[in-house]
Amino acid sequence: MNWYEKLNQYFPIEEMKSKEHMETLLKDRPEMYHKDEGQYHVLMYAELDNFVFIDYLYVSKESRGQGLGHKLIEKLKQKGKPIILEVEPVDYEDTDTEKRLHFYKREGFEHATSIGYRRRSLATNEVNKMEILYWAPNNESEELVFDSMQKTYEMIHTYRDTHFYGESYQPVEEVLTYEKDNEKEDILDEI
Repeated sequence: MNWYEKLNQYFPIEEMKSKEHMETLLKDRPEMYHKDEGQYHVLMYAELDNFVFIDYLYVSKESRGQGLGHKLIEKLKQKGKPIILEVEPVDYEDTDTEKRLHFYKREGFEHATSIGYRRRSLATNEVNKMEILYWAPNNESEELVFDSMQKTYEMIHTYRDTHFYGESYQPVEEVLTYEKDNEKEDILDEI
């Protein structure tokens, strides 16, 4: 099974980019978009000057629990930049969503509570809500995470979208929202 088939079997259709889209990113933007692939994993990520975005992380069922996911995350942490990713909200009928969230929490990731993410899938035409998780080695703000997500959306997710899908994704301002009040509430809760 090739790297794309592994991702396609694991991730919901509404989250998947086409193979052509990802291969074009790897070809057109090799300084930024990367694939780390092994027998038991596929990691697709973008590295920019001040952050890393995990596009997809797949670890095969037969190798889970052996520390492979931790090693891959640790490799990204060595870059010393905030790491950002999107994850679907926990669905108690899909145990993978709960395991995935637990894994990232164990790796030190936090919820970006001030950031909202709702995007219409071009594959299903349904609006999907995603949660943003981040790891901030220098206590970077959620505002920086929000700015980084906007860049990711425009440089990765919507890159040549009309060419690949026959239509465009929504503009970034319709997909990502930033609520400073939520961040303040979280700070007050911690005090």
